[in-house]
Formats: sequence, C-alpha cells, structure tokens
Amino acid sequence: MKRVLGWLYAPVFFAGFIGAGVGVMEAGEGAWGGLLLLFVAALGVSFLAEWSLPYELAWNRPQGDRLRDILHALVNESLNAVGLLALPGLVALLAHDGLWLQAWPLWGQLLLAIVIADCGVTLAHYASHRWAWLWRLHAVHHSVVRLYGFNGLLKHPLHQLLEASAGLLPLLVLGIPLPVAQLLALAIAIQLLLQHSNVDMRLGPLRYVFAWAPVHRFHHMKYGRAGDVNFGLFFNLWDWLLGTAFYRHDYSIRQGDLGIGSRPDYPVDYWPQLLEPFRTQRYKAEPKVPEALRRPVNPAGGA
Repeated sequence: MKRVLGWLYAPVFFAGFIGAGVGVMEAGEGAWGGLLLLFVAALGVSFLAEWSLPYELAWNRPQGDRLRDILHALVNESLNAVGLLALPGLVALLAHDGLWLQAWPLWGQLLLAIVIADCGVTLAHYASHRWAWLWRLHAVHHSVVRLYGFNGLLKHPLHQLLEASAGLLPLLVLGIPLPVAQLLALAIAIQLLLQHSNVDMRLGPLRYVFAWAPVHRFHHMKYGRAGDVNFGLFFNLWDWLLGTAFYRHDYSIRQGDLGIGSRPDYPVDYWPQLLEPFRTQRYKAEPKVPEALRRPVNPAGGA
C-alpha cells in the first residue's frame, strides 16, 4: 500500500489541489478565501504524508528551526498577498492591451502563466548561483539541513522579491488577469510543498518533467558546485536547456548531505539569517564530493 501511495502522491497532490483551485475560481464569489483554505488543507496533507510515508525520518524532527520556518513562511506569504493586491494597478501601468489570451479556458491561462513564470524564476535562480551578491541572499534558502514541505517557503524576502519579479514581470506586460495570478500564487505554493517534500515519493518517467522532491534534493547538496543543478521551479525543461539537469538513482540524499558545506556555521535563527547577507562572509573548505556522485549520470535509472 505504501508503495502505491509513493507513486500516486505527487501527481495526485499537484493535480488535485491546483485543479480544485481552478474549480473554486470558476465558482466565483469568495474565491480568494477558498484558495487560502485549499493552501491550508495542502499544508495539512503534506505534514500528514511526511509522517506517514517519510523519505528521511530525521527530517521530520525539528532541529531548532521550526519557529524560523514559520516566520519565513508568514513574512513571505504576506508579501505575496501584498503583491496580489497591487497587481491590478501594475497591470494597468505595464500591460499592453490585447496580448493576454483571455479567450482561453481558465486552466489553459493558468498553464500559460506557470510556464512563463517558471522560465523567469528558473533563470533568476540560476543567476543566484552565478553572481555573488545574489548568492548571499539566496544562501538563506540553502542553509537548511533538512528538507520538508514547509521549508520550501524559507527565503530571504529580498531574494523572493527578485525571483518573483523575474517570473511576474513578463506576465504583467502581457496583462495577466487577477484570478489567473491568484491561481498562479496557489500553484507555486503547492509546487514548493512538493519540491521540498519529505515524502518517499516515486516519480518514474515524471522525473524528466517535474521538479519534485526526488530531483530537487540534489540541488540542496552541500558539496559546493555539485549542487548547481536542477534549478527549475515547476519543470525540468529549463535545466535540460541549460545543461544543469541531474539525477542519480543510485545515490540517496540523506541527513548530513544538505546545507552549505563551506558555511557549517550559517545562522539558524530568523533575524540573523536576514542580516547575514550584509555581513562579511567567511567560508571554509568545501566538503569532499562523495565518490558515488562523481560517476556519470545514468538517466535510465528509476525514481
């Protein structure tokens, strides 16, 4: 039974909650409140699944990070809400009339928004591993030493602003409607839960398409440049184009593999993390990359 749940979890979670969001939005009145309730329900399902079918038992135990993760989530989701409130004015200021495909069904408009936003966010993410000043902000997210759904929301608010701008600006120019933007916000939140999930999920061929946890865990490796892979938010397409797609079926990312290897002393608490990018950085030697990760990639392996 657990094996079946492992195969079904990610696609059912993704399609179920986002599909329900489209249904709520099409129903009309009170849609934003309905989307918020769906996100709360998704959080509950995520926590329940991680305790019922954990990938790494140690990642279910708080490591002095629970309050910090809650604060990051509250601040960053509040900023997202403010952005949505400002969206109509931004569209009126930046949009070119007639570019958005209003005649498409709502689910089609959402898919278009996801693809466009995914490209922008992925490129901003890629740049954050190439430019030192961006990395300082992004390092807050990479400081985690365990992965579970909720810490997908752990980001420095300035870095979230930059990433969100990269994904949203093209949509603003195209004139994205507010309901589609609200659905996009829900879709991103659902995807972040899946991308950092501690559920022992199985992907099979879907690992070539979706940037879910079994693929994304390799991005959080603490072994220096070895983790400069799998930058995509929703899809792996951009990583195939960038040459940064990576997966090893014969190496399991476990406790001790995550974090910033050259910064084992990276602050754990919320306020020190917000200030850390503006302090002098002192790096130590990178830990040695495990031999198993040095072998050629074998994309034929199963997830």
